[in-house]
Amino acid sequence: MKDRAAGLLAGYALDRWLGDPRRFHPVAGFGRIAASLERRTYADSVGRGSLHAALLVAAAGAVGVVAERRHRFLATVLTTWAVLGGRSLEREATTIGAFLEAGDLPAARRRLTHLVGRDPSGLPEDEVARAVVESVAENTSDAVAAPLVWGGIAGAPGLLAYRAVNTLDAMIGHRNPRYERFGKAAARADDVANLLPARLAAVLTALCGPDRRGALRAWRRDAAGHPSPNAGPVEAAFAGALGIRLGGTNVYGERIEHRPTLGDGRAVTAGDIAPATRLARRVGLGAALAAAGIALSRRRA
Repeated sequence: MKDRAAGLLAGYALDRWLGDPRRFHPVAGFGRIAASLERRTYADSVGRGSLHAALLVAAAGAVGVVAERRHRFLATVLTTWAVLGGRSLEREATTIGAFLEAGDLPAARRRLTHLVGRDPSGLPEDEVARAVVESVAENTSDAVAAPLVWGGIAGAPGLLAYRAVNTLDAMIGHRNPRYERFGKAAARADDVANLLPARLAAVLTALCGPDRRGALRAWRRDAAGHPSPNAGPVEAAFAGALGIRLGGTNVYGERIEHRPTLGDGRAVTAGDIAPATRLARRVGLGAALAAAGIALSRRRA
């Protein structure tokens, strides 16, 4: 539909211009609602977790339906802007890169907590840089390509429902004693919702990156070893495209995760953060154009 396609492109442009809303961010508001509901729905049960996730995702989608009925173009613009995180991701990555370039490793470690869940204390410069590039790659898929794809498929309801799924995965989709069962549905729903967008992001990474063959080779060879079925293709493609090596040991509090190597290039340095953000920007633009194309094709169908 023309108004959806135009709204997606306008919302993408608004995110590039302004970044996330500074106050009253709807994703933060959704998180507070989800946490409040969890106090009523929680039980160590897959069924209760499925109900919890279904209620919240359905409610988010319903808000999108109501908004579109009032003004489809404006609803698409505002929801696209609200759910995308590309500009803010770039700002955080650039800030950490500037700290590293200035030799302020402690400040870079502190800022890294805005991007990743791993423990930054004690990380050397190259490991901080690796964490930033991995986050840029993964979130270019999760926070840019995926919401745009779902916006192309289903407009504002798709945008909001996807962001609800992704936010719930971040909140409760953890393998720990509290959420192993309760968060299983949210984690599985996020995997399914990102299946197509992650592959689109990986394709766009290969097309837009400086080393197309390297991206495709790393994706084909290394992605399956990543613990995430969707982060693997994108991170591997970024590694191959940029000629660097991602993966390694990550510490998340008491949990230590040993990830396989992605790519066969050199170790990441602070100087790789800027090329990674430029590549992410091109991938995001490609995803916006693809989403607009999806919306237009659905009108003809």
